[in-house]
Amino acid sequence: MSQHRIQEIWDFRSPYDIAVVGAGPAGLAAATLAAEAGARVVLFDENAAPGGQIYRGVTRNSRQTAGFLGTDYWAGQALAESFSRSSSDYAAKCTVWSIEAPGRLDEAELGVSQNGVARLVRARSVLIASGAMERPMPVTGWTLPGVMTAGAAQIALKSGGLVPSGRVILAGCGPLLYLLASQLLAAKADVVAVLDTAEPRRSVKALTKLPSFLFSPYIWKGLSLLAKVRRNAQVVSGVTSLSIAGDSRAEGVRYLARGRQVEIRADCVLLHQGVIPSINLANASGCSIGWNERRRAFEAKVDGLGRSSLQGVYIAGDGAFIGGARHAAISGRIAALSVLGDLGMMAGDAVARQHAPLLREAHYHLRGRDFLDILYEPSKQFRAPVDASVIVCRCEEVSARTVRETTALGVPGPNQLKTFVRCGMGPCQGRMCAQTVSEIMADERGTTPGAIGTYRLRSPVKPLTLGELASLPSTPEALLFVTGESKETT
Repeated sequence: MSQHRIQEIWDFRSPYDIAVVGAGPAGLAAATLAAEAGARVVLFDENAAPGGQIYRGVTRNSRQTAGFLGTDYWAGQALAESFSRSSSDYAAKCTVWSIEAPGRLDEAELGVSQNGVARLVRARSVLIASGAMERPMPVTGWTLPGVMTAGAAQIALKSGGLVPSGRVILAGCGPLLYLLASQLLAAKADVVAVLDTAEPRRSVKALTKLPSFLFSPYIWKGLSLLAKVRRNAQVVSGVTSLSIAGDSRAEGVRYLARGRQVEIRADCVLLHQGVIPSINLANASGCSIGWNERRRAFEAKVDGLGRSSLQGVYIAGDGAFIGGARHAAISGRIAALSVLGDLGMMAGDAVARQHAPLLREAHYHLRGRDFLDILYEPSKQFRAPVDASVIVCRCEEVSARTVRETTALGVPGPNQLKTFVRCGMGPCQGRMCAQTVSEIMADERGTTPGAIGTYRLRSPVKPLTLGELASLPSTPEALLFVTGESKETT
């Protein structure tokens, strides 16, 4: 049985046993394993082809034309090829904007849109593999044309081989910053500087986790990456202040490092200070969310086998916590086995036998993560900007001054702040400001973001047009509610 591609919204063959949301390494691995075990699987993918963000374009790119992406990138080809040979249904260019956990019908209900038409798809269980997103880095001038996140620049590089022109500056901290610098250098971009905002004292604290890192799969790759970037571009460490200069577009970067103020001319500025789990869909679905102090991020609460706090809803990969692409694929398989066992499609002892080696492999790929988390923890001044004029919520143009002043009035948390100043009410549903708002409010209150909390989200978590909403089939319950008359579904 071959893969069935969903071309139109009416092609879905629900109910499914498992609905997988996201076609990155976790989603691909989970869907493939579940389909091979005989489950009816559908995988929803917002992109045109599988791979997610980390392996974006891997089915279209070739080593000959895109060799600058590095050897790790091509590991995604095997995952995508295995998935394409499976019996799963694959819905490309399809957005999931709502998940109703299994309830009275013992089935989950997913609101999805494809080609401008919406439909509700049913499944016995849902596996969310939403992946990671970049932690926002709000600095003066970050809304200017010519300024992008490192992740956005990498998407352009993978999707169409697009290389930024002119003088390029990368600023921030984290492994991805150096990976992108390496890829851009290999693609012949003019990378004039990498401005590292990680605190030097963090390296001393990270030494306690160094032994584990020395035996991790990251050690040699990380060292060679740093060496390559340092050989080919200026790397400035200890940057404590950063702003982007320009009127109608980015023209340069001003930074302070070791007491010295410097300005560099630039045509393109790429910002990055690590990645955090993408929790919006899990949050809106009702999954429990908690604060991880070490990783400085809100995460969905899952057990060691992928189960969320909601029965029938599972979360795998970087959407649960950041572990990297290799770990995400293993995490997807672990969660898929849990689903199969919970649905009674695989015996418990068989699930346990297959879980055991995967859990050992997952543990191996998590070695050294503590070292990296400590070493690249973003500095406070970049997590919670003190410059009052910095825009925090780009959708509603809410400044740091507004957030701090409103917090000082006694607003309890982000959800109440939203009603006061509309922060987080734009099209991005708070994806670009939630983390920063919680950090600023925590800073004002002298507490942690965990005590402050984050936005409480509701569906739809992605923009949904009235036309899409109107295209949903009318249920008898909906007709009765609106018209007062009971009619059959139209």
